[in-house]
Amino acid sequence: MSLSDIVASAPTSMTAIELLAVISAALLLELAVGIGWTVWRRHSAGVGEHPVAPAAKPVVADAAWPGWREFRVARRAFEDAAQSQCSFYLQPVDGQPLPPFKPGQFLTFALDVAPRSADRATGTRAIARCYSLSDRPEPAHYRVTIKRVPAPADHPEFEAGLSSNHFHDHVQVGDVLRVKAPAGHFFIDPDPNVPAVLVGGGIGITPMMSMLRWCIALQPQRRVHLYYGLRNSGEHAFKQQLEEIAASHPALRLNIVYSRPGESDLLGRDYQHPGHVDVELLRRTLPHGRHQFYVCGPAAMMQALVPALAEWGVPVADIHYEAFGPACVKLPGAPDVMASAMAEVEVRFQRSGRTLSWDGRDTSLLDFAERHGIAVESGCRCGSCGSCETRLLEGKVQYESAPDHDVAPGHCLLCVGRPSSPLVLEA
Repeated sequence: MSLSDIVASAPTSMTAIELLAVISAALLLELAVGIGWTVWRRHSAGVGEHPVAPAAKPVVADAAWPGWREFRVARRAFEDAAQSQCSFYLQPVDGQPLPPFKPGQFLTFALDVAPRSADRATGTRAIARCYSLSDRPEPAHYRVTIKRVPAPADHPEFEAGLSSNHFHDHVQVGDVLRVKAPAGHFFIDPDPNVPAVLVGGGIGITPMMSMLRWCIALQPQRRVHLYYGLRNSGEHAFKQQLEEIAASHPALRLNIVYSRPGESDLLGRDYQHPGHVDVELLRRTLPHGRHQFYVCGPAAMMQALVPALAEWGVPVADIHYEAFGPACVKLPGAPDVMASAMAEVEVRFQRSGRTLSWDGRDTSLLDFAERHGIAVESGCRCGSCGSCETRLLEGKVQYESAPDHDVAPGHCLLCVGRPSSPLVLEA
């Protein structure tokens, strides 16, 4: 209805004031309808002055790759004066960015190693080994640092480290290696409010370097106490790097400990403490308060230091550790999960067609299988690489501690497992 229609239909008895009120109301109604129509058309056409942006998709970190991935060695660098510890910088052959990892984790390598001189006729041997990442996460490369393991000086008849010597002697710049994604349950807590105590013995410094460099880059104000135990300056890895970091980051307290200082090694310059890294040293040098402890090193250090931390009163939840090789570390008061492991039990290897009697003499099912001549693939022998993962058809297997490798349902790790019931294994 138009304004003229409203005026025409108005009663003749209406006064001038009443007619003016009706006209005003009609004008306001027509204006409101016009504004509403314009707004509706603009909204429908999507041409408003401030269009609403679409909701941003959540950022999801790249997932780690399944199986093996090829990496090319981009660089080699010795990290100690004795040239016994060599870093290998690895870049993905496919050129894709690398997923981040948790500082402290490791890589697993598939290697085809040359045979020993005594068995040249057997050809190359396929092995799997795990090495800790020794740098903070970078999108373009990973770094591992590997120490050459010679035959023991007092037992030269023993074999030298197969994998470490292969890396030092045969893996060169440009070579391609097959690598599994970063893994492991040993990594730093990201809470910056809890000071971190990093304890590395020997080549156990490698995961500590990863944690330290991550903290320096992302949490430079976080209190970090690094204790590095070794014999002398000849095997002091990352010496210059550590001294430079300590000089430029006051939040880092560096404690280098030499057990057998060389003639030219100077206390206060090359190292801060003589002896070994033990709980007494930590008591004397750490400030009062809560700390998170991260410990990695040889079996002797682990078996002495880790239980001593718990006896000192450090909560078990604040003690994190990783031992090289099949070292066993047991905290005071921890339940003996192997107590129910069977002393005598029947174990059937289905594919091999053999049924054997487990008598408790062997430290693991892998040792048991090898002693009886049953071929089983293996690698690290400490529950990390997953090479010995075997389908468990019947029965139960127990572990002294949870393996680093995430065991698939219905499978078990022979290298760290013992039977707690009769078993049928697909091996």
